[in-house]
Amino acid sequence: MPIYFRNTPVKQPFLFDSIGYDWYQDPMSRPKGYPHFHYLQTEQGAGKIKIQGTCRTLNPGEGLLMAPFLPHSYESASKEEWRTCFFSLTGTLEGSIGTLLNNRPIIPVDKELGSLLHREIVRIAGAYAHLPAGTKALSVDCYSLLMHFVNGGYGNDLEKETLYKRYVEPVLKQIDADYAAELTIQELSSRVYVTPQYLSRLFRRFLGCSAYEYLTTYRINKAKELLLVGSSLEIQEIAIRTGFSDTSHFIAMFKKASGLTPGEFRRTNG
Repeated sequence: MPIYFRNTPVKQPFLFDSIGYDWYQDPMSRPKGYPHFHYLQTEQGAGKIKIQGTCRTLNPGEGLLMAPFLPHSYESASKEEWRTCFFSLTGTLEGSIGTLLNNRPIIPVDKELGSLLHREIVRIAGAYAHLPAGTKALSVDCYSLLMHFVNGGYGNDLEKETLYKRYVEPVLKQIDADYAAELTIQELSSRVYVTPQYLSRLFRRFLGCSAYEYLTTYRINKAKELLLVGSSLEIQEIAIRTGFSDTSHFIAMFKKASGLTPGEFRRTNG
């Protein structure tokens, strides 16, 4: 059961905090979630995951990518031994992962994509035995693995959705361009000629969160990037650069989203 944990400082854009396969999976409960993006896939047996008020079964070859700090629990769903492969992601650009994935809190993986991911996990775990955990080669592998979720998880389906293309996608582009400005959901919804309530319903339908939650998460993720790569920046300056006019509000929202204050996050990951 090869399993590896990062034992080097976070200096590359994307890194595996952990990766492994052929793992005998014990029951796990995380009321506060996991601190990184975490992927779990069944190799043998079946698993049951409780997350976001639903219960999902992971049969062989099926997996689930979960966003950080999302409360969940899982256990075996059969009498057969439950074995899994998994990985968790970190890096200096960890805060941008949510944006790459359209801030979806969970991404289910079917057997076709799961088969490909399993081969990659086994290959990369083998590389860990011969390369230092912080090398550029492993960072590239981490990014390549992440791209499977961007291209294969949901992106293709969303491109076919008329309402997504007409109302949600323009707002996402606006947030990406102007997140540091004093954007409001009222302003964003008016730009696509719908009410804030309707825009949030569309966001929940396609992205699993409200428009306000998406905007806040986007800003927090950008703040994480600045905290990791801009060590000389004051917390107040980071708040302003990410669209928070009030530093106290920024600190409160950051802690609510990540479980740590900005200062604690910087010290933990610096």
